[in-house]
Amino acid sequence: MADENGSNLRQFKEGVLSNNPVLVQLLGMCPVLAVTNSVENALVMGMAATFVVVMSNLITSALRHHIKPHVRILIFTLTIATFVTIADLTLKAYMYQVSKQLGAFVPLIIVNCMIICRAEVVAIKNGVGRSLADAFGIGIGFTLALLILGVVREWLGSGTLTIPGLEPFHVMPAAFTENGHNWVIMILPPGAFLTLGVVVAISNQIRARHAKGGAA
Repeated sequence: MADENGSNLRQFKEGVLSNNPVLVQLLGMCPVLAVTNSVENALVMGMAATFVVVMSNLITSALRHHIKPHVRILIFTLTIATFVTIADLTLKAYMYQVSKQLGAFVPLIIVNCMIICRAEVVAIKNGVGRSLADAFGIGIGFTLALLILGVVREWLGSGTLTIPGLEPFHVMPAAFTENGHNWVIMILPPGAFLTLGVVVAISNQIRARHAKGGAA
């Protein structure tokens, strides 16, 4: 039992850090680039994707002995689509304005390769415990990456930070935006690519130093 718990914890940590779907694997780039112009959008998208990957891994793992190999991709897709629909309708019911801002990117979670990859690589081959550890790690890692980009882009582009359910609060003096000192490019598509590139480069540098230190 101790070995199993340790293995599950390691699986979780890998999803958050060393195997982060955005900063390491570069998966799910469409929502990463499109919705991180604000912290609110990034957080809600991350939570929606986490819900879907957790439920997808749970169902896939629980039914893995009954899923025939030749229909597994179809089952994965139908399972993911079911929970994406639940997430989408929930956002429309309780967070309508955020749902409008996210637009088609919530339904597009269905084709997010990060989620179907976890079903194929982990959930279909392992028990529920390990599959859930993997799903939570990947989901939290994905959300963390989106939040980092969202904070940087909104902070520099608008001078504010938005938290779901709260009014945006200014993290820069009012003169920052009034005098045009904010970097509008950061909340536009070029800012998404620029921020992602810088964050990935920093992440790679940190992992390289950590690996070098471990080898030493």
